[in-house]
Amino acid sequence: MLGAGVIGGGWAARFLLAGSDVQLFDPSPTAAQAVVTTLEKARRSWRRLTLAPLPAEGSLTLVDTVEAAVTGVDLVQESAPEREALKISLLAQAAEAAPPHAIIATSTSGLLPSRLADGMRGPERFIVGHPFNPVYLLPLVEIVAADRTSPEFVERAAAMYRAVAMKPLVVRREVDGFIADRLLEALWREALWLVADDVATVEEIDDAIRFGAGLRWSAMGTFLTYRLAGGDAGMRHFMAQFGPALALPWTHLMDVPVLDQALLDKLVAQSDAQAGGRSIAELERIRDDCLVAVLRGLAGEGFAAGEVVARTERELYERAGARSDGSAAADGRLRLHEVLAAPEWIDYNGHMTESRYLEVLADTTDAFLRRIGILGPYIDAGRSYYTVETHIRHLGEVHAGDRLSVTTRLLGHDEKRLHLFHEMRRAQDDAPVATGEHMLLHVDRAAGTTTPAAPEILAVLEQIAESQAELPWPEAAGSQVRGPRLRAA
Repeated sequence: MLGAGVIGGGWAARFLLAGSDVQLFDPSPTAAQAVVTTLEKARRSWRRLTLAPLPAEGSLTLVDTVEAAVTGVDLVQESAPEREALKISLLAQAAEAAPPHAIIATSTSGLLPSRLADGMRGPERFIVGHPFNPVYLLPLVEIVAADRTSPEFVERAAAMYRAVAMKPLVVRREVDGFIADRLLEALWREALWLVADDVATVEEIDDAIRFGAGLRWSAMGTFLTYRLAGGDAGMRHFMAQFGPALALPWTHLMDVPVLDQALLDKLVAQSDAQAGGRSIAELERIRDDCLVAVLRGLAGEGFAAGEVVARTERELYERAGARSDGSAAADGRLRLHEVLAAPEWIDYNGHMTESRYLEVLADTTDAFLRRIGILGPYIDAGRSYYTVETHIRHLGEVHAGDRLSVTTRLLGHDEKRLHLFHEMRRAQDDAPVATGEHMLLHVDRAAGTTTPAAPEILAVLEQIAESQAELPWPEAAGSQVRGPRLRAA
């Protein structure tokens, strides 16, 4: 990595959390602390984004030269300030010292790659890999090839970015500003005119986006939004109805307001008022938490950026399942799930809210399903298990930072049913904090009916049942809520 600013630090955090080792060069004396701060924000965001077990973090090595940063690496990601001469110099140094197979990438937000590759050794491996802030959270990366870039390196770069939970968008040909920034620039230009002409304040303009079109854009983008606006007749009807409006003088297009001192003062004053005294760090936390909420919502639908989150989450779980040997607790129950209680799981009483107990137990059920072979291909074929009944006993408090370990007992099964019993304990004192009893049915999702599980699944279940055959029946299994029977008045 070359550069540890907002973008470079974000790249470092994304790769580190994905398990990749990072060698970082930045001449700034504050570079180390900047990356540590960014990594802390990234950890917090990903902990909120998914409960899937992340791989062990990669190692971060701060080095003193460009040459040391690129030695032995597979990808060089340059994120220096947006000055063409500086980037050309850094990239040329990197290309001289990097291994021949290494991809050389720049994070430029709009400079043409063919100009940046001028004089570079091995220009066939050079690409633009343009991310979006915060890099550790937003999945989009624009890939732009230079005139001498080999398609092989474009494909390899896309695969590497995809491996760190990103959505590569390969731009068909190089153009100033690429795709996203050209769209953002048009919106930014119009926003400046609205402020300059006293039509709206900066906060009112932001409200127009975040309470309206921005919400649609997060899922549908521009063209799908307009297709829907055309009703059943789709895009053709929309263009017939609203296309003539393009000729109206609604926009300044390429006309840019003069950024004189008066306009600058107005922008700064309104922006300060909008911030309401909140620091940059506070605003970044609000931004990240809101992005996590939107991404989690989209992940539930498996759509737009949510598809990337859902795919990454499934891959993380499957990777964790592949690493797990289904190790047994002392009494023979399966130990398949451990998790750290996050601060945001804690309620107003100072301990873990009851919904999180269910979440941990449900994740344990998912871990068991992966253990028996309910993985991507099986699910993609339309088969899975659905939980139809759950009984949870809350036995103890869980506080932030407690490590929870859950063991699983297979109480019974047949070709269509699974009967599971989980016991959750605090790792530090082995105190029981909850049990969960669950009945699941095997279903054909397309048909919407129960169906026998595949023979290979049933075979694994039989093996587990045999290994646990001597275990005593859990005392709490089959119990119900006990208490006084209340009568209606």
